[in-house]
Amino acid sequence: MLTVKSFLSFLLVLIIPFALTLAACGENIKPDEPKSETDSTVKETFEPINPKGNTVMTRFNTPEGYKRESLDSNSFGAFLQHLPLKKDGSPLYTFTGSLKPNQNSHLAIVDWPIYGCENHQCADAVMRLRAQYLFNQKRYKEISFSVGRQSKTNYIQWLNGKTPTAENLWKHLLYVFAVAGTASLENQLIQKEIKDLEIGDVFIKGGYPGHVVIIVDKCINSEGKVKFMIAQSYMPAQEIEILNGQEDGNPWYDADFGENLITPEYGFLKNHLKTFE
Repeated sequence: MLTVKSFLSFLLVLIIPFALTLAACGENIKPDEPKSETDSTVKETFEPINPKGNTVMTRFNTPEGYKRESLDSNSFGAFLQHLPLKKDGSPLYTFTGSLKPNQNSHLAIVDWPIYGCENHQCADAVMRLRAQYLFNQKRYKEISFSVGRQSKTNYIQWLNGKTPTAENLWKHLLYVFAVAGTASLENQLIQKEIKDLEIGDVFIKGGYPGHVVIIVDKCINSEGKVKFMIAQSYMPAQEIEILNGQEDGNPWYDADFGENLITPEYGFLKNHLKTFE
């Protein structure tokens, strides 16, 4: 006959192994751990604009995985990367001092006055950038722009023995702006392939009026993919602006854009890429 004591012993034999099994399983159960910042499912937020930056290079960050290439400090590319910019969020003005109707086309504005010049349009801004770079390098003889298929303006000849100064450079450019445009500038430039795209190249469609934009920055990733940034002036004459990109609020354009490059106010074909000699 089963006594109370023997019954309790029998229960302990059954219960203790079961309890030990539960304890052993419990040791393998861990609470969910927070994902680390390096977890592949955590996507970093790319902030393209650094509001404190005051140049093209310092105002705009490169996308994740991309970096700018080292440039000669005396190159046209470096000059464009270091263009001074107005305070982040500044509005864009035309030559009359009025606000440009389209305030969504720009992400930054080059901090160069246009002195009310009604001819400071797209080609004029590109020629001004090139002329100012050459002037800073004291390469005065190279400040020359086509005004037709065969004739050219020339800063040194225009000076007629006077010393080059910032003031008379601007006066010379006012003359250039009046006689040159996208058609004459296109004739002066050399064709480029997209694969060879560099800072300082332009996308240009000559005509009346036609249009032109200039590449002011470039970055590349480990796979060789390239992104670039562009600037323009427009009609009516206005300040030079850094254009909004393919993604709103992001200035970078993919170099593999296909056949058509679409900017906020104009479209180009890939064979519209040209460069200065």
